[in-house]
Amino acid sequence: MNHINHYNQLDQKFLNKIIFLDSNQREKLIPPETLISQMPIQKNHTLLDVGAGSGFFTIPMAESTSSKVYAMDPDRRMLSVIEEKAKEKGLNNIELIQDSIENLSIQNDSIDFVMASLILHEVSSLTKALTNIFKVLKAGGHLLCLEYENDDLIIEGPPMSIRIGSEELEKSLSLIGFEIVKKTKINDAIYTVLAVKNEM
Repeated sequence: MNHINHYNQLDQKFLNKIIFLDSNQREKLIPPETLISQMPIQKNHTLLDVGAGSGFFTIPMAESTSSKVYAMDPDRRMLSVIEEKAKEKGLNNIELIQDSIENLSIQNDSIDFVMASLILHEVSSLTKALTNIFKVLKAGGHLLCLEYENDDLIIEGPPMSIRIGSEELEKSLSLIGFEIVKKTKINDAIYTVLAVKNEM
């Protein structure tokens, strides 16, 4: 975790978040390279990581395309961490955007693949967030959502009150116009839904 040294002046709570986001435990649970390699991403695709955090998925996404990867996060400090990692890896195709999904200011119909990892439960309006993602995706573009299942038996993760169960998410995606491609259970707590914006 050598890039942590750059942030020793930052507050401990933020550092703890980075340590969790980059932890080996999280990497074993959701191996980012494995997941990205299974996605319908081509070498010339433009990608978007919403709620990019410390770049857990942004970096492997940037390695999987020669085109641009937008890393979006409301926290400027998280974007600095991604910037540092990109430098370490010699990646220069990442564009940092400090914003939230509700204010997505990327050109419509310009993105081939969107990653929304453990972020949708934090938005103020799921419908608005998914609608914005739908607009920026090209026809035939894909969205991969990772979320915690809304199950009282699962203690780890965010509070039950804000979780989005897989059935609720599938329903919301369908109402907006997405078609569900596949649903995967990563473990008892976390699931993924891959959806596509159909050609008109």
